[in-house]
Amino acid sequence: MRRARPGAPPRGTGGRALTSVGAGTGFDSSRSADRRDERATRPEPAPAGQERTHSKLWHITLCVSGSEIPLKEVRRGLEQLAHDHPFLLTSRYAHDHAEVRYWEEARDLHDAAAVALRLWGEHRSSAGLPPWEIVGLEVIDRETYHQRVAEGYGPPPAAPVGVHPF
Repeated sequence: MRRARPGAPPRGTGGRALTSVGAGTGFDSSRSADRRDERATRPEPAPAGQERTHSKLWHITLCVSGSEIPLKEVRRGLEQLAHDHPFLLTSRYAHDHAEVRYWEEARDLHDAAAVALRLWGEHRSSAGLPPWEIVGLEVIDRETYHQRVAEGYGPPPAAPVGVHPF
């Protein structure tokens, strides 16, 4: 239920009321050439409250490295990260480095990479991760991932899901 004066426009509309208008009985798909050209060069705006972004799945491999940390602490931190980040596939670790692999949903490669580059830092304190730096990042789309696996030269499927030593 919305709390407002009766008849008052919703907040954020600037006093404009948004209405839906039917196409009418004379509507057909054959528009004049100039209207088709105008439509082809100018994208149609998305309906209010909806965005026209199509997201994709991206396979992320994040490599981190730093000073030596006891293996128990590294494992505990990676297990907590897996709990906090449910799409985590697998993590491998050693005293001074780790590799985290997971799927990320994002609009494009730039968004997926940006999220991946923030993952370690944002979860460092909450998951108790080592104070290591990101030293490598690979972001590939789903099709490329599956193509590499099928051809036998890509990252192998994350068969044992979970946290494992190298």
